[in-house]
Amino acid sequence: MTTLILKGIFLAGLFVITIALGRKRYLKGLQFTCWILCGITAGLCFPEYLLQWGPINLRDKALLLFIVQAVMFGMGTQLRLGDFAGLKRMRFAVAIGMLGQFTIMPLMGFALTHLFQFEPEIAAGLILMGSCSSGLASNVMAYLAGANLALSITMTACATLLAPIMTPLWMKLLAGELITVDAWGMMQQIISIVLIPISAALWPEAWKNAGKSGKYLLRLCATSGFIWHFASACLPAWHSLILGYWGIKLIGSLLGACLMGSVYHWTIRQLPTLKEWMPSISMFGILYFTVVTTAAGQKQLLQIGHWLLLAAILHNLAGYVFGYGLGRACRLDEASSRAIAFEVAMQNGGMASGLAGGMGKLATVGLAAAIFSPWMNISGSILAYFWSYSGTAQKHSKDACDDALS
Repeated sequence: MTTLILKGIFLAGLFVITIALGRKRYLKGLQFTCWILCGITAGLCFPEYLLQWGPINLRDKALLLFIVQAVMFGMGTQLRLGDFAGLKRMRFAVAIGMLGQFTIMPLMGFALTHLFQFEPEIAAGLILMGSCSSGLASNVMAYLAGANLALSITMTACATLLAPIMTPLWMKLLAGELITVDAWGMMQQIISIVLIPISAALWPEAWKNAGKSGKYLLRLCATSGFIWHFASACLPAWHSLILGYWGIKLIGSLLGACLMGSVYHWTIRQLPTLKEWMPSISMFGILYFTVVTTAAGQKQLLQIGHWLLLAAILHNLAGYVFGYGLGRACRLDEASSRAIAFEVAMQNGGMASGLAGGMGKLATVGLAAAIFSPWMNISGSILAYFWSYSGTAQKHSKDACDDALS
């Protein structure tokens, strides 16, 4: 009983510190990381309360799918269609960044599994983390560090588009002997949990930039999405039949994205403040995955958590060093090299957690994401702070903006 009370007091103290961080403008950037630490602490101290709430199984695959889609949708609202246009004017720098993103990190993850000799499913989670695309946190760090923000955003957008191909490919090549990897199924899953929600989130901007004929086409897609899902609900036998045909299922998912995007577009027109809450929804979803993953894998974390943390530090450090070094070796400017360092080193933990949950292995394959994500935010904040006060950040940021606008 005394131990339980002490755990509660410690968690409450961490909670108070987290709230206090939000009241200090210069420390507010660390608040989300502190929320993640609260989640990890809660999962380790009270796992029995964080896996099942009455009849609700918090690890249910359908629930996890819904939450990860909400996370990606919230992240997608922060992207713009114009982010993809940067590929044309910065194609060499983007190509260098993609090369680093999808070679350095998966191979480093693979090397660390041999160094630490983790059990197969936990080792596969480390490789999965390295094989995922970068997340939007890298864009925030690039901005704070005075890096080439336009390049960072473009790389995040391009890496997200490449993820359905590159992530299953690396998992099949590097983790195929550790766990059973269904590369085709993983590709479908990434499209479902990443590309579909982000496509829906981009709907308002697509509507804004569309001409008369474009808006007519968007209305047609949204109406088709409503008819498709109404028919699926009313005719379950027909819906079950088409599930066996992935191409048809993908069309249905795309139409669903059109419908969801249309509803979101109408909603933010009525409630404009909703858009401001979307990043918070994503953060809540990531916190949910962290808590549930930690609670599910509590025993393993207590045994090997310190080794996983060391692996996270080495993996992340390699991303910064080799990413920045690759940029400089290819004669990119300082600001662009900084952007590549963040993009290479900071992976999308939400994607990794969602894929692990889809496999039904959140407690093992998902453990790496639970440890790596908070560490990446901490290290990224420290590096961004260092670079921003290096005396040259403002100059590099101005040069990067001039290059992006030219």
